[in-house]
Amino acid sequence: MKKILTLLVLLLCSAGVFAQSATQDDDAKYAVDLIKPGTVAPQLKLKTPEGKTLQTKFMRGHYTVLDFWASWCPDCRKDIPNMQRIYEEFHPLGVEFVGISMDTNVDAWKNALTKYGIVYPQGSELRKFHDTDVAKAFGVKWIPSMVLVDPDGKVVLGTVLSDKLEKTLTEIFADKQPKVDSSLGR
Repeated sequence: MKKILTLLVLLLCSAGVFAQSATQDDDAKYAVDLIKPGTVAPQLKLKTPEGKTLQTKFMRGHYTVLDFWASWCPDCRKDIPNMQRIYEEFHPLGVEFVGISMDTNVDAWKNALTKYGIVYPQGSELRKFHDTDVAKAFGVKWIPSMVLVDPDGKVVLGTVLSDKLEKTLTEIFADKQPKVDSSLGR
C-alpha cells in the first residue's frame, strides 16, 4: 500500500511539473521570433472594421498592449475572456489596448467583436496572416500573441501567454493599485 501511495504522489508531482513546464515552454516554442524587449515598436497603420485608418502614434505616453488575434483562431477565442479581464483591470490605469486581427473576412471579424464584446480599438490588413506587414514587423508567427509597449514606444514584452502579460502589467502598476489601509482596524 505504501508503494502505491508513494507512486501516486510521484505521479501527481511529475504531472504538476509537466504542466508548469508546458506553460513555460509556450513562449520558448511559439514566441521565439516575436519582437524583442528594448526594440522600438514599429508604428502601425491599419484599417478598422469600419474601414477607417487606425494609427498607433497615440501609443506614446501610455503603456500599450497589442493583442494579435483572429476570429477563426480557437486559442484566440479561448483567451478572449482573459484579455477582456486584463483590459478591464488595466485600462482604467491608463493602459491602451489595440487588437490586431489576422482575419481576412471583415464580416467574420465584426461578428467576433460583437459576439465577444471586445471594445478596445481594432485594426487589420485583412490579408492572410503570414503575408501581413504587421506580422512581419512584430515577428508574429503564432496567435494569440501579445506585445506590451512602454510609454516611450519600446517593447517591454512579447508573449503568447496572456497570464505572462497580466503578471508584467501587475508588476509595472503595483504602486498604482488601490492600497488597503490596515491601520484603521477594520
